[in-house]
Amino acid sequence: MTTSLHHSGENHSNHARDTIAKVEPRSLRTFTPTQAVLARSAGVFHWTPEGKRLYDFSSGVLVANLGHNPTSWLSRFKELMGWDAPSDGPYTEALTLTAYNAITPLEAEASEKLLATLRGEKGGSRMQTVMWAASGSEAVQKAIWAAMARDKTREMILATRFGFHGKKGLAGAVTGSETDKERDPRVRFISFPMAEIIDLSKRGQPIDLGPYRRELEALYHQFGRRLTALITEPYIGGGGSYHPPAEYLQLLQAFCREHDIVFILDEVQANFGRTRELFAYSAYGLEPDIVVLGKGLGNGVPVAAAVGRQDLFSCMDFGEGSDTWSANPMCCAAVLATLEEFAAHDIIGHSRHVSRVIEEGLIRLKSLPFVAHVRGENEGMVWGVEFKDHAGKTAAEWANAAVLACYQGDGVDGIHLLGPLAKKVVRISPPLTMSEIEARESMELMFRSLSGTTRPVLAV
Repeated sequence: MTTSLHHSGENHSNHARDTIAKVEPRSLRTFTPTQAVLARSAGVFHWTPEGKRLYDFSSGVLVANLGHNPTSWLSRFKELMGWDAPSDGPYTEALTLTAYNAITPLEAEASEKLLATLRGEKGGSRMQTVMWAASGSEAVQKAIWAAMARDKTREMILATRFGFHGKKGLAGAVTGSETDKERDPRVRFISFPMAEIIDLSKRGQPIDLGPYRRELEALYHQFGRRLTALITEPYIGGGGSYHPPAEYLQLLQAFCREHDIVFILDEVQANFGRTRELFAYSAYGLEPDIVVLGKGLGNGVPVAAAVGRQDLFSCMDFGEGSDTWSANPMCCAAVLATLEEFAAHDIIGHSRHVSRVIEEGLIRLKSLPFVAHVRGENEGMVWGVEFKDHAGKTAAEWANAAVLACYQGDGVDGIHLLGPLAKKVVRISPPLTMSEIEARESMELMFRSLSGTTRPVLAV
């Protein structure tokens, strides 16, 4: 039996934690020192069963980009599903909940609208076909399958080191680095510019692309036409929040074009506004062959998609990309509601403004002796705060203590964060709809929580 965490004054939450510890394995979650229990949510806030309010600085791991339970989104979602129709019998006549191996008009509309949205953004000209999936890792898997299907003699895949693309199958094989156990022999890893972009102070500075170019050419010299695909994230998320200059990603794309290699951009974490544009390929000046979408695509409903060149996906035959939940009607309704919200409101423009407020507050954290670096997108809505060894504590200890201190907050309000990335980096990713006032108040609360002026949790 797993031992649960307890926090004083949280009797209802502690009961829920104890129940979960009895009936679920700890492997179902990554470690977070708060183990927050969330009773309800609205906008940028969660509430615990005890009524404590938490600013959500994770967005359910970059999912709730529109905020939690937005009224207009929910209304449209229910309308699309037909759930707003009255019923006087034991069954309600509404859109089917399962359409496996069938088609709904909603799926056709969602596919068309998603493609139109992608093509309407700079760099989206290759967005011709949608392959739906139920999760980001499944969509990554399908993207790689499509790349490999065009020529089965080309089995080698390049992936940027320390990226995260999933835990299963080929998605797991292209995650991490060559030092991981049971590595797939078809995968080779390439360097990502991490040392050059260690802090926001380095953002915008040019880097020497020579070593990266030579590394790519050496791999082509070794494997030649056996190379079929290159997959990368726009920024390294789970590996510690490293955001590269556009020139690096453009180099990868140019290499792929020169050698007829499929360029796959895994935007599962980055899509729908995290990189100051609706899609990261626009922000970085790219035109990927396949882009992988997820998380914010459904704003809370599990849905993902691999989207790209029709000639690649047409190489797969009937059933080779099917599964139980792909293009599920609820998923399609969520996608349509999300696309309509972004089309109707200037969410990106608003988030760029709020981004500057949050970044100013995060830079202030660097005055604390245990904060080493802050990294993030220019006018984006995702950052990483890296901690360092200090006063006898390791960087990992400081990072976990920071997550706990923010959760405790001032006793009335707190901040919900996830466990550290790469053991010492805390990700900051609130909903794009956060107001300027909420941004200023939450950043002040974070500074006071970490500096010990709210309570002496981190006081040195």
